[in-house]
Amino acid sequence: MSSWCRQSHPDRPRQGRSRPRAPTPGTRTTSLSSGDAGRGYVRCGRLDHPFRGGDPHVPRLTVVVNPTKVDDLDAIRSTLEDACARHGWEPPEIVETTEDDPGEGQARAAAEAGADVVASLGGDGTVRAVAAGLLDTDAALGLLPGGTGNLLARNLDLPITSIEEATEALLTGSERRLDVGKLDDGSGKEEVFLVMAGLGLDGAIMADTNERLKGVVGWLAYVVAAGKHLFDRGFRVAVDADATGGGPAVHQHARTVVVGNCGTLQGGIELLQGAEVDDGLLDVIIVAPRGLRGWGAVLLDIGTRHRAGHRRLQRLQTPELTISASRPVEAQIDGDPIGERDRMALRVLPGALRVRC
Repeated sequence: MSSWCRQSHPDRPRQGRSRPRAPTPGTRTTSLSSGDAGRGYVRCGRLDHPFRGGDPHVPRLTVVVNPTKVDDLDAIRSTLEDACARHGWEPPEIVETTEDDPGEGQARAAAEAGADVVASLGGDGTVRAVAAGLLDTDAALGLLPGGTGNLLARNLDLPITSIEEATEALLTGSERRLDVGKLDDGSGKEEVFLVMAGLGLDGAIMADTNERLKGVVGWLAYVVAAGKHLFDRGFRVAVDADATGGGPAVHQHARTVVVGNCGTLQGGIELLQGAEVDDGLLDVIIVAPRGLRGWGAVLLDIGTRHRAGHRRLQRLQTPELTISASRPVEAQIDGDPIGERDRMALRVLPGALRVRC
């Protein structure tokens, strides 16, 4: 396994097979085993590569770029082209998102055109859109850092501060299958999420974060927004996972309900301890502190990686659930505010997305 990607379950076999790629120029080849020869593979120093028409397949990369998140696209293009040439990939194709299509259509078109990897270069919203376009295709998602969150890359221990390092990880790494979350907020269309979705305080924070301040101080802008909403009025909530074996329904007062496919936020804060991106489950936390003292206990619990414990924190794991709030409250999906909602139905698609790690 590549050192760029953390393996969540070392004692569990990896799902799927690494996507083949062409040998780096100068790579020493070795003889085929009888099994490999029967499958039409040539063994190289890095990975096995299937023949296509008698020639090793030269992998193709398409990068979907959100131009509002990139300062110098020409420099990034040069970095990508140099790296692809060095590792035996075809020159990369770069396509931009638009106001009408934030990346889903571009990603799907790239996969249908034969791209082996479709990389996202933008914020977490761009990652989510590209991932949605890659479901039910043979292309893998690549992650190049952009914006301030990079939450999925953080949870996979991928480089988030250097395009050069992230490109190396993408081109030389292996493939991993990740779960994908689906959310139905009653609008008639299910939305994909890869990291977290929720309603209450977390939705209010995302809706009230100043984009200009975020551009200056990064993720600390979320802390400023949180300070404005810590003492907002709570709501009654019903979290029902009983029908799916997740345990009895929870009915209580809440300040926020967060559902995660993985558990780490900016700053290395582990909100959902033990959440894994490939365990076929969604992790849920219901937070219901009262007053400053209650928030202090909650923050202590999170800061000690949940060793302190607090009765105002409820947790559960389930493949699907329904959240019903007593009144409409702000909601978010992978850090993007989606307005006020009073009901959300969420489910997981196990191993539905190939990701280049």
